[in-house]
Amino acid sequence: MKNNLKNIVAALSIGLVMASCNNDFLNVDPLGEISESAVWTDPALAEAFVTGIYQGFGNGGFDEQMLASLTDESIFTHPGRGITTITEARSNPADIGWVNNTISWGNMYSYIRRANIAISNLSETEIDDQATVDRLLGEAKFMRAYYYQQLARYYGGVPLVDRPYDLGEETYEAPRNTWEETIDFIVADLDDAASLLAGKSMASGRATELAALALKSRVLLYAASDLHDAPTAQGNSSVLAGFSNIELVAYTSGSQTERWQKAQAAAKAVLDKASGANYGLSAPVSQEEGIQNYINTSLSRNGGEADLILGRYFISAKRENGGRQGLFNGPNGYNNWAGNTPVQLLVDDYQMMDGSDFDWDNPEHAAAPYENREARFYASFLYEGAQWKPRSTANQAKDPLGQIQTGTYEVNPGGTVQTHFGLDTRNSSIEDWNGSYTGYYMRKFIDPDPAIVDQNTWQEVPWPVLRYTEAVLNYVEASIELGQEDEARNWLNQIRYRVALPAITATGEDLVEAYRNERRVEMAYEEQRYHDARRWMIAAETLGRKANIISITGTLKPGASVSIYRHDPEVYDYDYSVFPIDPGKENRTWLDKMYFIPIHRDEINRNSNLIQNPGFD
Repeated sequence: MKNNLKNIVAALSIGLVMASCNNDFLNVDPLGEISESAVWTDPALAEAFVTGIYQGFGNGGFDEQMLASLTDESIFTHPGRGITTITEARSNPADIGWVNNTISWGNMYSYIRRANIAISNLSETEIDDQATVDRLLGEAKFMRAYYYQQLARYYGGVPLVDRPYDLGEETYEAPRNTWEETIDFIVADLDDAASLLAGKSMASGRATELAALALKSRVLLYAASDLHDAPTAQGNSSVLAGFSNIELVAYTSGSQTERWQKAQAAAKAVLDKASGANYGLSAPVSQEEGIQNYINTSLSRNGGEADLILGRYFISAKRENGGRQGLFNGPNGYNNWAGNTPVQLLVDDYQMMDGSDFDWDNPEHAAAPYENREARFYASFLYEGAQWKPRSTANQAKDPLGQIQTGTYEVNPGGTVQTHFGLDTRNSSIEDWNGSYTGYYMRKFIDPDPAIVDQNTWQEVPWPVLRYTEAVLNYVEASIELGQEDEARNWLNQIRYRVALPAITATGEDLVEAYRNERRVEMAYEEQRYHDARRWMIAAETLGRKANIISITGTLKPGASVSIYRHDPEVYDYDYSVFPIDPGKENRTWLDKMYFIPIHRDEINRNSNLIQNPGFD
């Protein structure tokens, strides 16, 4: 079998041409290809092949449509794209809805095949550099585990293929393995990867021992959760109770407590091996420092990169869509596309500076909802009046100060009161069709450097595949489930101190709710909420909620005069009103069949041994 590796062997072309001038002129091997046997006898070519397995990361979570818009974090501004097929629970085997390449059944198996090819050949290679062989084998096992983990957390148990199929196999149809078998397989690969990668110095963006431990922590946390404990899941859902093959998506025997113990131990292994960014504090930092800490963590720079265990990196010279978050999600008044805009449900879950909850029924909060909020609020959102970048040269005269405008305001140039529609609304004089429906924009993951003109420049912010703080949160959750509340609060408060929040003192169910909100806010837009709400089996009251938006009106105070709008509470009286979004735009619904993605009917037709997920028969 030949592997087309044209890009990899470009540097070898001169040598091949020279060789054609000797007595081997009858050699008819294509000059643009290298034989498979040659790849696995050459360390450089073997490395190139393993490097190619990482391509399955795609853009990480930085595609134009983000998983956040399937949750109560955001909505997708633009019509179509299959988003509402899922949020309105219309998904079915013929039309799953939005599925990107990092979720796609077929795409994940294509990269699993590549990993299997590497594992098979590296296990019997003639390369005599054992350290290199071990490293590449460890990376391949990590990547196989990662892609199976992706399939498992969306689909449940899946067919486990641990070798590359050849032509002429008796059958290519494989049944789904049980949930328990799937988890055991992934964990075994990660244990092998951690052992093989131990002590190896790795380039940024490549698997490490710590990455293997961190992914194991995630996998075992999911495995211990209620959705995957058959008695609990069936007790909470009639759809799962009526599924005759519950073993495909949940454990049917064993102890959930023991599974939480394994999850806790896996998370602790990560905590013991690394230190993250800004941990070890005994009191909250200042508000200003807390904001900067979270920005640094989100951008993976200025010390914040210590929180990143594994990232999908981007460079501006290589213009990949993962470097276009400013364009995809930035305000239309900056000539951006406003793709995945935060909903009020998420915004309201960010606490006040003193650690109390935000409450629209509190008159002080309702009159000034963007004042005295916790640090991560200011690092995560662009909201009415937020200071942002200078507008484009063509639009600076409309807003010399570079402030976000998401409302409707009075201005009175020449003494005549007129209505000014905010530049970042759907009534804007700048690309109104790209305006936010919700009244907010995403700031997290967008480079704030004024020199980065988002619509024309690719930024270099990595997607966080795995973070140290995720492992901390995993440890906290497992500790709570095991009744170790002091230990849980200790680590939870270390997360809060980094962002200027006071300690949590809650116990019991209040501690569970405090932890879940902390995880929601800390990991916003990082592809956690979709999975968390499902595995906790709280999707009906979270993912199923109708998205809501804010309407802002600025009325001039008596005697005030403004010719060009600026956000100024000394000049304007502001009114903030929250509404459900128009159901014609999005009408969210939760049905329990949505706990798992349906296997597409094309895959079912290809493989008669596959059993469909619950609720989709």
